[in-house]
Amino acid sequence: MTEKKVKHPSVEERASQGKGYREKTPISSHTGWVPASARPDPVALLEEQNQTREQDLVPVRHGRMLASPFTFYRGAAKIMAADLKDMPRAGLDCQLCGDAHLSNFGVFASPERNLLFDLNDFDETLPGPFEYDVKRMSASFTIAARSNAFTKDQTRDVTLTAVRAYREAMAQFAQMRTLDIWYARLSEEQLVAAIDLAVATLKGKALKKAAHGMGKTARQGVAKAHTRDSLQALSKLAELADGRYRIVSQPPIVIPARDLGDSYGLSGDEIEHVIREQFRSYRATLPEDRRHLLERFEVIDVARKVVGVGSVGTRAFIALLQGRDQQDPLFLQVKEATRSVLEDHLPKSRFKQPGERVVQGQRMMQAASDIFLGWTKGAQDDRYLYWRQLRDMKGSAVVEGMKPVGMTFYANVCGWTLARAHARSGDPIAIAAYLGKSDKFDRSITDFSERYADQNDKDYEAFADAVRTGRLEAADGV
Repeated sequence: MTEKKVKHPSVEERASQGKGYREKTPISSHTGWVPASARPDPVALLEEQNQTREQDLVPVRHGRMLASPFTFYRGAAKIMAADLKDMPRAGLDCQLCGDAHLSNFGVFASPERNLLFDLNDFDETLPGPFEYDVKRMSASFTIAARSNAFTKDQTRDVTLTAVRAYREAMAQFAQMRTLDIWYARLSEEQLVAAIDLAVATLKGKALKKAAHGMGKTARQGVAKAHTRDSLQALSKLAELADGRYRIVSQPPIVIPARDLGDSYGLSGDEIEHVIREQFRSYRATLPEDRRHLLERFEVIDVARKVVGVGSVGTRAFIALLQGRDQQDPLFLQVKEATRSVLEDHLPKSRFKQPGERVVQGQRMMQAASDIFLGWTKGAQDDRYLYWRQLRDMKGSAVVEGMKPVGMTFYANVCGWTLARAHARSGDPIAIAAYLGKSDKFDRSITDFSERYADQNDKDYEAFADAVRTGRLEAADGV
């Protein structure tokens, strides 16, 4: 086996490299974006993606995307990936989230049971240009702010805040020791302290009132996250039948395995056999201590469960496991992993198994990851899965209810978090040198975001028209 030779340039050399990329790809090159002349039909890209999805759930996906231009954007990662390939890039790569919109950040428990704020969706993760994630994030703030009826100035301020937070955080990480970057994280205590500081520094009665409302909402969200565990999920998702817990049928969102035979052409006994084989294969991808821990649980029931917006239609399941007794449940989520939408335009993942691509990308970017994160090949050809806990103190912000003060604070937190995730795998010194100390990058990416939000509106209208004309089928309110 050939040993990989790793170069270790000096701090000065890394900074010089970053500055050099500014000559090749000037900061100003990110402004003035216009769609490519041969830009693919956005509806056709969604139709292409739908071909490998559960056909009975495709209308559900369309219905969720139809709710607003923002929910459309959430499901349109493939469309943006096709646009990003034609955009300027400096040449500074890192591990990308691949779908870093503002709803893919949130809180969850670390293995030590501390609540952390971080990125929480890695279905599209892949190494690539750092600008891809920054543009995906910044445009999401512009689109969300418009959807919330912010003024033009408020929308711009929110977007500028997200990009500025990224740039300034990267400058901080460029000054930090390597292990300090790796251990950096945003804890519940730090998050609450930052909220208190933001409230204290605002001036004006109206702003202070809005900030206090933001603080109250954030604290309620954090408190709620602490209650979201497998025992709480048991009360919401399961029922006692013949002395045993089983998952409640709630079609089309939740369909237990006992009712899925017609969908997959398997009998109930065959489905149960497949599930247990899958569980054994998944356990083998875990470290020895986690494998031993998981062996103390037995699989009780499994169901298909629809989740998200963009991922609707990919195969997604929940598994109910039981430990010492009926009051010792563990819910695992099993999601299908497909090729990243970025692999259409960037080098393919070095992991042949898409589930492993997701897991390894998540471990690279997150400050701490789920102890039960693993992967397996599906029972059918060309189907791959990754596994994690369903509810592990997970919580996310309600974007649709945010006011300008709250979204500005949230933009600051998300920008810092994305920079920290990129600094773990990329070169923070070179990236910081490329970004520079002025606000030129902030303004350039904000200009892009406004232009891309305009295009997203047009794509959304084309999508809505496809539904109206019958080209696409959509299910409302599911």
